[in-house]
Amino acid sequence: MRGRRSSIPALVAIPAAFICVLILHLSAVAQELRPRAYWPAPNGTKAVVLNYEYSTGDVLTDPSLPITGLESSIHALMPSYFQTFSLFGRTANARLGVPFVSGKSEGFYEEQPRSREITGIGDVQVSASINILGAPTIDFAGFQELVANPRTVVGTSLTLRLPTGIYETDRLINVGANRWALKPDFGVIWPFHPTWMLEFEAGVWLFGDNDEFLGATREQEPILSTELHLIKRVGPGFWAALDVNYYHGGRSTVGEETKADLQRNSRLGGTVFFPFKRYHAIRASYSAGIVTESGSDFEKLTLGYHYVWR
Repeated sequence: MRGRRSSIPALVAIPAAFICVLILHLSAVAQELRPRAYWPAPNGTKAVVLNYEYSTGDVLTDPSLPITGLESSIHALMPSYFQTFSLFGRTANARLGVPFVSGKSEGFYEEQPRSREITGIGDVQVSASINILGAPTIDFAGFQELVANPRTVVGTSLTLRLPTGIYETDRLINVGANRWALKPDFGVIWPFHPTWMLEFEAGVWLFGDNDEFLGATREQEPILSTELHLIKRVGPGFWAALDVNYYHGGRSTVGEETKADLQRNSRLGGTVFFPFKRYHAIRASYSAGIVTESGSDFEKLTLGYHYVWR
């Protein structure tokens, strides 16, 4: 970061700098791997993102369902919109995403085989975040200074998943979860070298009840989610990350019965982000389960296209 000059013309380098700070990845509940989620962008930056995800293995659109022996193949196409703004003199942003999901799942619920093919609109996800330390509202000149002399950044965010997805009350496996979910989150980015940084995040998913779960009410305890990312800046707007997470909790109760579905799981993955031309970038990531106690032993490949302007 410090002292590195680019041969890219100025009209290309400026949009590339905007692109490099934008990570919009709408993942399954409690399983996010979001490197650079709290790295700030210049005030007024906007982005439209189109992500394609392919997941295979023990995965559901609602991964907290108490299903065993699961094998799924899930495709998801997720357009989203992102914009930065100033809030109390600090860098802030808002995000909106709507997934479209198609796939097939087979597994066992209470030792009975279940199978389902699903297609439709999933649950809308909206989020807002603000940097509370190290990133006051900045213009492009301020952003350039931050890139040249990176400093510790602290932020907090709030994510809300709305029960807008398609849901059939007589089906165990659905596109939507038919409940609200809320996640407050806290993150720290620590640059320990001009081109290297560590990022840590911690949050907790809080769930509403699903009152139409096969004729009963399904409740779920909170899930604590943590992430750690080692990030390397390769060039202007071009970076790569090694990602790992751990999440714990989420035991569910259906009616009066408490399920043996406590999650103590971890995932490992990698992310590459590459800008090109003036306002464009591609993002690729891959992750797999490394510790799986209940569900979520799956592989996921994500390819994303980003169009950024200001």
